[in-house]
Amino acid sequence: MGWGELDAALDAAPGTVSVYVGTRAYARLADATHYAASTMKVAVLAALYRSGLDLDAEVPVRNEFASAAAGAPAYGCTPEYDSDHGVWDRVGGTASLRWLATRMIVRSSNLATNLVLSHVGFAAVADVWAAAGARHSVTARGIEDYAAREAGIDNLVTAADLAALFTWVAHDAAGPGMLDVLLAQERREDLAAGLPPGTRIAHKNGWIQGVRHGAGIVYPDDAPPYPIAVCTSTTLPDADACALVAKVSAAAWAARHTLS
Repeated sequence: MGWGELDAALDAAPGTVSVYVGTRAYARLADATHYAASTMKVAVLAALYRSGLDLDAEVPVRNEFASAAAGAPAYGCTPEYDSDHGVWDRVGGTASLRWLATRMIVRSSNLATNLVLSHVGFAAVADVWAAAGARHSVTARGIEDYAAREAGIDNLVTAADLAALFTWVAHDAAGPGMLDVLLAQERREDLAAGLPPGTRIAHKNGWIQGVRHGAGIVYPDDAPPYPIAVCTSTTLPDADACALVAKVSAAAWAARHTLS
């Protein structure tokens, strides 16, 4: 599928579909903001890896966090809303920051995300976005901080900013070892589904009802690595949104020799 055919397919999708591939080899609504969903976890991961904290330090695993909304009560995550129950098994005990960071990415654990975020802080995450050259993306609250969301405090991303973040990470700007965590991603139903089996991709996806994003760096054996970010805010069923993201990924793969 060429870029023209891809344009037609994306035009037909209900809602907003944003794409950034390569060094702007293909860009579509790349600066449109979307609710971040779990893609914000990459910026949190980077903040941890450049924090200087001992990643092997054991920290308490709890489910109570300060809201980003002034005066709001503490909040917690909901087990049923989390895609990884391994972290919940450790509530009341301890876990290393490295283990929590890994579960935050490869299993997309919400509880692990809030725990890591509580150790690095929002300012450090904002510094990551700025260092990567992002222009519109914001990580301003933890996951399930509904009081903050009602107060207008939210997490936003753009396809261009996610591509910039992954390009920055790919150069070990956040510290060695972080890329390995992203390469170990276990959720492969969107971007990775559009690639030949076995293709190396360091990536993170994010999803809630009406939202399906995927962003990462693809490492072909026969071409230079390239960034790709797809953000969809649509009324499509999630399976169809995954297929749409995979279609963009397949088109980028077909054009991989021309993306540099």
